[in-house]
Amino acid sequence: MTTPLVSIVLPTRNGTTTLPAVFDAIHRQRVAFPFEVIAVDSASTDGTAEWLRSRADRVIDIPSGTFDHGLTRNLGIEHARGELIVLLVQDAVPASDGWLATLTRPLLDDRSLAGTFARQLPHSGASAITRYYLSRWVAASDAERISVVSNRAEFEALDPMSRFLRCAFDNVCSCIRRSVWAVHPFRSTPIGEDVEWAKAVLLDGHKLAYVPEAQVFHSHDRPASYEFHRTCVLHRRLHELFGVRTIPTIPLLARAVATTVALHLRIEPSKAGRGIALAVAWPLGQYLGALSAVKGWKPFRPGVV
Repeated sequence: MTTPLVSIVLPTRNGTTTLPAVFDAIHRQRVAFPFEVIAVDSASTDGTAEWLRSRADRVIDIPSGTFDHGLTRNLGIEHARGELIVLLVQDAVPASDGWLATLTRPLLDDRSLAGTFARQLPHSGASAITRYYLSRWVAASDAERISVVSNRAEFEALDPMSRFLRCAFDNVCSCIRRSVWAVHPFRSTPIGEDVEWAKAVLLDGHKLAYVPEAQVFHSHDRPASYEFHRTCVLHRRLHELFGVRTIPTIPLLARAVATTVALHLRIEPSKAGRGIALAVAWPLGQYLGALSAVKGWKPFRPGVV
């Protein structure tokens, strides 16, 4: 059997509504190298694992409740044969038949690169609020970027948000060099394994590239309760990794809620109820998440986020 140059590692759970489009797009890719697809399924109950066995090259089953953003991806990579590892999520649909070639090309051309990540486009039915916030993330920009850190002292001299943005990396759709991963595997974490890995490899002297020409459709319109819990967990990790604390006081929290309510009502007045709920959930999650890290409270893990 031909050894693949690229392995696509795909964590899954109950993904039958999105996976057919993802696999159709994967198998339309026009590349000059062999690749494989490895799925790691977290005890799906909707037939996902069975469906995957007819489409993926390998399916790894893990017990319910054992998914970990870092360790589960490590498991998939351990079973992969490619030197380049594409990390994808089950609802990120490649936008063209040149996606895979475009995402991997910088790593083939430049050995100093440890990883690349792709641009995310909103799904056609995404809400106006979702489109607005996605457009503000690094992985929605149309501008190429290279991240590099000269040394630890230079990195530590940056303010917390600049440290985070220097390490922006997104495993919604990324490609990493297996040889770098072997030295810097993902760590066990409830969220943010991608930016934690980026920090480690940048401090080790590697470079990372954002490749906006490689694009996937990926966006979510989630309930406010989910967004609150996810934001709490995320902002705890951002404080632990980079010292980020976007809303440090109650007065600033009140101001953030008020301004976000006004923003959401302007962006999407037809969905005022959801807009107001999100305008509370996101700032409150930022405040409590960072505060829990500052106070050393026991981490809150509301299931997989």
